[in-house]
Amino acid sequence: MLAANDAAKGLGIYPGAAAASAQAMAADLIIQDADLVGDRDGLEKLALWALKSFSPIVAADPPDGLVIDATGAAHLKGGEAAYLKDLVHRLAEVGVAGRAAVSGSWGSAHALARYIANPTLVVDSADSGRAIAGLPVRALRLPGEMIDGLSKLGFEVVGELEASARAPLVHRFGPELMRRLDQAYGRAGEPIEPVEAPELVQVRRAFAPEPISAPETLARYTVKLVQALCTALEERDLGVRVADLRFHRVDNRIEAVRVATAKPVRDLKRLSRLLCDKIETVDPGFGIEQMVLAAVATEPLVWKPQANDLTTPAPPDVSDLIDTLANRLGQSGRLYRLDPGDSFVPERSVQRVAPTAMATELAWPENWPRPTRLLARPEPVTAMALLPDQPPTAFTWRGQRRRVVRADGPERIHGEWWRRPGELWAARDYFQLETETGERFWVFRRGDGEWGPSGDLSWWMHGLFG
Repeated sequence: MLAANDAAKGLGIYPGAAAASAQAMAADLIIQDADLVGDRDGLEKLALWALKSFSPIVAADPPDGLVIDATGAAHLKGGEAAYLKDLVHRLAEVGVAGRAAVSGSWGSAHALARYIANPTLVVDSADSGRAIAGLPVRALRLPGEMIDGLSKLGFEVVGELEASARAPLVHRFGPELMRRLDQAYGRAGEPIEPVEAPELVQVRRAFAPEPISAPETLARYTVKLVQALCTALEERDLGVRVADLRFHRVDNRIEAVRVATAKPVRDLKRLSRLLCDKIETVDPGFGIEQMVLAAVATEPLVWKPQANDLTTPAPPDVSDLIDTLANRLGQSGRLYRLDPGDSFVPERSVQRVAPTAMATELAWPENWPRPTRLLARPEPVTAMALLPDQPPTAFTWRGQRRRVVRADGPERIHGEWWRRPGELWAARDYFQLETETGERFWVFRRGDGEWGPSGDLSWWMHGLFG
């Protein structure tokens, strides 16, 4: 059997089991012919999708998975945990239920994703051996007849195989058993042959029979590959949004770096700098025998003549700076700018947008100034004030009492009943307060001070001026 749903697994039927044995365990078991060609094509499509969205090194892991080398790519999503969460979430958006794991080897990640991840799991490389020790032997990607033979000998979990003498097992089952065990424990390499999309614009350079390894040599050929890529893109009127540079080592391992740009680019100097900045993360091993540069994501880029108006300065182009920062900090929302939001409620009136997003037509209110720093969440304060419209004469915030010498307000902001029913009658009265030390604060009282359903009259700190 190649696959089993959750109901079958609940009866102890797992992929790899003989169909006759599975039918003996469940008389009403439904068995359907596998569509091997369709499954392979589907995995290839998923691999190409993951190549463009998640990593320069992706391959199909038949019959039901993908193997992704997240080295150098996970930080762009905010770390390995966020990387897996985003992967599973985006698969779910297209109707594919998935589980994912990060570990020190292909074999251990394969096993953990299928037997422990719920839906994601991150295991440190040093702990991957202990993590898989309690998993069933079938997690090692062994043939069904080998799994049955090991079961008859009393081997049920991976740790029992690891603790047993190797020679008798190799003599009985052949070298495949120990090869899979060593791959799972990270003692044997398992190269990934990345999928390649035929429509991608890419260039390559081979260095046989003299591999290269010096960083300055890698940088020099990176520039040459960028030049060739820009020429190919220019012929198609395209610009790069995501570029992958793969380094094929002589030991069949692949090192890769990925860079992204804020807008379509085919500028030699700019792309070369972004890629060369990451060469220091590449381990050339015993040498690089081939380099491949691919434009994974592209967009149309057509040169437009600039207006010949010497009196109107051109708007500053900060996309180069944005690219540099984004490729160092990652793409998981760490780089953004603030725009007005479509709301009068202060915490909703500010929204994060991409650095190069088009400016909105919204604007912040001008009749009442807003603080330069808005707290992520309002914090409670203790204050004394006359109802309904008087500001506090003193207040205590974060354990420190402050006396108010000047105040302005109230500015009344009503709740947005169309967003939440609980805001139907809600109101806040905001005050600008200046203390005797010259500090200026933005506080509000819940409620209008007259009608109970409008708020509980508690005071809250929401921002700081200057």
